[in-house]
Amino acid sequence: MIYGKVNAHQEVIIPLQVHGQNGGTEDIDAALDTGFTGFLTLPHALVATLRLSFWETSEFTLGDGNRVAFNVYVATVLWEGQEQEVFVLAAEGAPLVGMSLLNGFRLTVD
Repeated sequence: MIYGKVNAHQEVIIPLQVHGQNGGTEDIDAALDTGFTGFLTLPHALVATLRLSFWETSEFTLGDGNRVAFNVYVATVLWEGQEQEVFVLAAEGAPLVGMSLLNGFRLTVD
């Protein structure tokens, strides 16, 4: 079970461990974004620090309908005690966990 918290901005925040290609590991706090269908977003600086493997550049539709190109990388996250390979979008702002990472799991918020 993963325990998180609701912060002062009414966001659900969960701890997440991200592993990079250089053997580095970063413990981060990520906001759950139920409108994001991908796995994970990370800031460009963290993508560079972890030396994540570039996958492709792809276009995505944002919640406001705009289409934006993002660089997509591959990372490994520790999720429910298991290592899971995920796609990461490099995007500014706080890290976000999307619905693809939550797929198959039950989410309960108190």
